[in-house]
This record gives sequence, C-alpha cells and structure tokens, in this order.
Amino acid sequence: MMSLEIGSFFDIVCHLGEQSDDISRRIREFPDCGHGGPADRIFTHSSTHVFGDDRDGKDRMMDVSVFSTRPYDRRFLTAANAAGAHRLNFLEARLTVDTAKLAAGSQAVCVFVNDLLDADILRMLADIGVRLVALRCAGFNRVDLREAARLGIHVVRVPAYSPHAVAEHAMALMLSLIRNIHRAYNRVREGNFTLDGLLGFDLSGKSVGIVGTGKIGTVMARILTGFGCRVLAFNPVRNAKCLQMGVEYADFDEMVSAADIITLHCPLTPQTRHLIGAGSISRMKPGVVLINTSRGAVIDTRAVIAGLKSGHFGGIGLDVYEEEGDLFFEDLSEHPIQDDVFARLLTFPNVLITGHQGFFTVEALGAIAATTISNIATFENTGKLVNEVTLDMLYPAADAS
Repeated sequence: MMSLEIGSFFDIVCHLGEQSDDISRRIREFPDCGHGGPADRIFTHSSTHVFGDDRDGKDRMMDVSVFSTRPYDRRFLTAANAAGAHRLNFLEARLTVDTAKLAAGSQAVCVFVNDLLDADILRMLADIGVRLVALRCAGFNRVDLREAARLGIHVVRVPAYSPHAVAEHAMALMLSLIRNIHRAYNRVREGNFTLDGLLGFDLSGKSVGIVGTGKIGTVMARILTGFGCRVLAFNPVRNAKCLQMGVEYADFDEMVSAADIITLHCPLTPQTRHLIGAGSISRMKPGVVLINTSRGAVIDTRAVIAGLKSGHFGGIGLDVYEEEGDLFFEDLSEHPIQDDVFARLLTFPNVLITGHQGFFTVEALGAIAATTISNIATFENTGKLVNEVTLDMLYPAADAS
C-alpha cells in the first residue's frame, strides 16, 4: 500500500470572513483599470498616510513592487490599501531574471503563482534591498526557500481565502464532464441539437474520492454529500468535520481503486509530485473521471494522456497544468500553442481545461488582497511574520492522531 506523509499542510485554504467581504464591497469604488502597454509599465498607488508610530515625523510606508499585475489585481489591492499603508508599484511583467531589476527601490515584492523566485532571482532581489516576498497565493513551489533563508529574505503567503471558490469550480468541471455540457454548448451554437454522444450518468449514488481534506476538500465533501454521493477520502489526518458528514477514509490505493470520480485538493510537495501517474492510473476504474484544481504537477500529464488514448478515462477536468507558467494568464489566441503536451490534451473531446480560474471570485480576490496587505503591514510595523513560509513546510510530518 502507498503511504504519503503530507500532513496537515493539506489545510491550505479557508474563508477569511468579514475583512474580505469589506474589501469586496470597497473595490466597487475603484474603476476597473485597462490592461495594455509594454510589459514593464508601472502603475503606482500611494498616499501620505503615516504608517506605524509617527512620533518622529517620518512616514514609514513600505515600497512594494507588485509583479504579474492584471486589472483585477490593481483593483482589489488598491482597495485593500485604501488606508495608504504602502506604496504599491504595479508591474505587468512576470518576475524573472530579466525583470527583477524593476523592484529597485522596493523593500518588498508581491508575486503570484507563476512568478519565479529561484536562487539567482532571490540574490538579485537581496542585492537591491528587498527584505520580504509576499505571495498573493497559497502555493510556494516556485520559491527557493533555502536560498531565501540564507539571504535573510522572509516569505509570507495567503494560506486562506475562499475554499468555496475552488471547490465550487471543481464541481462545475465535474458536472460539465459527466453531462457533456461543454460539448453540448458547442453543438447548439452550430445548430446541432442531436443528443448522440452526449449520454451522461447520475452523480447520485456514485463513489467520489477526495485527495486532501483540508478546507477545500471539506467543502467539496459537503457538496458531494448533498448530491447523494458516497465520499471516500485520502489524507494523513482524518478531518472531524468530514467524519461527521459520513466521509470514509481509506489508504490511497484503496481510494483510487473504488472511486468513480477522483478530485484532487492537495498541495504540491515532494511527496505529492506526480501522485497521479501510470501506476495509480492503472488501479483506477475504467471510465473514471479525474478533476484537478490543486497544482498541475500533482498529475503526470504524459501518463494521463496515455490513459486518455487507451480509453481508460471517462473524463479529465483541469484548472491547473504542470507547465502552465508559459500559458495561463496570457492571451495567446493569435499564436500557435508551443507546448506539444498541452496541445495534445486539447485534442481529446472528454477533456475540459480552464486557465487557473478556480480562485477567481469577488470573495476570494477580496480575501487575497486583504491578507496580502495585512502580511506586509504586520512585517513593516512590528517586524513579525504572519503566514510565513518556512522550510519545514516542504516536508510536513503526518499527524499520528
């Protein structure tokens, strides 16, 4: 039997509450910004607010370079920073070895899921005076934590925003696949109203396996029980809320063998990389449906393609992709897709892919912005680190309870 030590780190996201709701309301006061101009165009939001103890008569605002900025990032972060605690320099460019110099003059950088913070880039940031990396996401697999620690650069993240956003998106992918909604939509637009090839199946009574019962996995379990599913779960630590709902915990091999549908809600760690590979796929039921809204590299994409070619999968729903860094969040509609593996995925009629939009709700973006600004403010004002990412999180130990 397969045993993984993933630990309580599965518990990576939760609802933030009233603070994010307030941000979500306040963003409506700001007009939606356009998106255009050169990649290194800078948008700045600041104020004369004195941050912290102002008895010395000096402002204590932190300059923050915000990379990979989209209009919605500027809108929500500006609202969260309405008190003027920081000077936000919005950059459309992704953080790379070529763009790191744009952070000159900033004490902090704010980055997103596909920004790179390897050893070379971290050294460049340290050389120009950056002391804090604020991730506006939960994942940190693109950060060299060892080098950051060696350089004295602190890393903080957003471990909690809205589990409902991601779980509901996973459910949307699932329902679309098992009822062929994506195919029916295209047919009707072309005037084809035939039903041949669109036969689906009832979700009620099916066995659904959940990998990871943290906040997102727990919400997913609640949704699935509402549909009348038998819910199986794999997680090193049993979640009391899930047990109360009737979720049945099993080891990994047992779960993948029994499930009609498998949905992934785990972090990417050395233990979960390619968790879904040729071996685990071979143990799945013929016609199994696989949903991944967690991290792309939890799945071995080439193994999944082999399973699709053999007809083993009934459907694949993805909101993440192992090599998504060169694809997602960009408009490539006028360019050929250069990633041959991704292009092959798109050829299968029973594959449904969205571009990492599971987090993309008003509630979640408000919570992400509120937590990001709070993380930066706490560090600047008190020197303390809230939601810090540390080396031990790469290898979380399983709770024996």
